[in-house]
Amino acid sequence: MKVQPLDERVLIKPIEQEEKVGSIVIPDTAKEKPMTGEVIAVGTDEELKKLIKKGDKVLFAKYAGEEIKINGEKHLIVPRDQILAKIT
Repeated sequence: MKVQPLDERVLIKPIEQEEKVGSIVIPDTAKEKPMTGEVIAVGTDEELKKLIKKGDKVLFAKYAGEEIKINGEKHLIVPRDQILAKIT
């Protein structure tokens, strides 16, 4: 399935990071939501396309966007104002 966000929205695949404290692995239920992700698609806004491109890594607000599943994987559709920074 292909998803193309509209207007000033961005499709992001969150980057999950395994969390450990010493040799103990933190279970999923105790983890905080990821705040970094890879841009999969950019909306139709021309100004947004100049700032963010497919493949960029971004930092977004903790509870940003709407969660959707694409081919069984979690993705987020995040509005432009909830993207905090581009990671270089």
